[in-house]
Amino acid sequence: MDFLLISLLNGIVYGLLLFMVSAGLTLIFGMMGVLNFAHASFYMLGAYLAYAISGHLGFWAGVVIAPLLVAFAGVLTERYLLRRVHAFGHGHELLLTFGLALVIEEGIKLFFGNFPVNYTLPTQLDFSAFALSGMSYPFYRLFIAMIAVAMFAILYLLLKHTRTGLIVRAAERAPAMAQALGHNVPMIFTGVFALGAGLAGLAGAIAGAFYPTSPTMALDLGAIVFVVVVVGGLGSVAGSLIASLGIGVLTSLTVGMSFRLADLASTIGLGDWAREVGGLLTVPVSAVSGAVPFILMLVILLSRPAGILGARN
Repeated sequence: MDFLLISLLNGIVYGLLLFMVSAGLTLIFGMMGVLNFAHASFYMLGAYLAYAISGHLGFWAGVVIAPLLVAFAGVLTERYLLRRVHAFGHGHELLLTFGLALVIEEGIKLFFGNFPVNYTLPTQLDFSAFALSGMSYPFYRLFIAMIAVAMFAILYLLLKHTRTGLIVRAAERAPAMAQALGHNVPMIFTGVFALGAGLAGLAGAIAGAFYPTSPTMALDLGAIVFVVVVVGGLGSVAGSLIASLGIGVLTSLTVGMSFRLADLASTIGLGDWAREVGGLLTVPVSAVSGAVPFILMLVILLSRPAGILGARN
């Protein structure tokens, strides 16, 4: 029971971290149709900028300033790079953002080195929230979860219950009509891209103090973030939250499972046969936990191609 509770808590926190990173991509990919392969790199950039700033101005200054700098980088990216290739289709956007991701990664290595940096927790947040079976649970994990929940609430209210959200959704669905009504659609798209990049930067600034801040952190989350957006449904913030939590909990539970299909076969008298066959029958579930997000995506796409809360065309 203790294992189950700790795994569920870890899975929820990990899922909420995935949401923090994927929320920005949900806006960019779902509302603008831009395949931003460099989105996870903005997450990494936020972590490194927060680390650099916190060394001089303190942790909280890093958490505030780093996302703003990443958002500004998003403005430059959309205005001077993506806008120039948007008319040529998704292939050019994908190649451009893939190249940008490589540039950011190499820039990080150039300035900070090829090894993890010592971005640590602030002392006022470095304490135990509670103890379970003699193990203390860090409060900072819960802090990450609270930031993610606050982010979801603000985004949902902004998009669904404000004039700004109405204009953004109108620009996404009928850009020509929105332009005719006097709205600057290119400026709206720049703002959406900057917001998405800034949210990824905020996730990096918050999570980088707890999880390793290294040049590989973008690669570790990049593919899973795309899975979250596809499973949740393009443009659906609520869908991304549900998908993130599902992937986080399933991944956390399977990581600690030593169960094998051969064990199940043993209950019906086929254990010897299963061990002779070998292969996947004798591989523990924990060994394939990394494939869980992609298996879930396959199941969702086969049953509901639009995603969990995606709109059917």
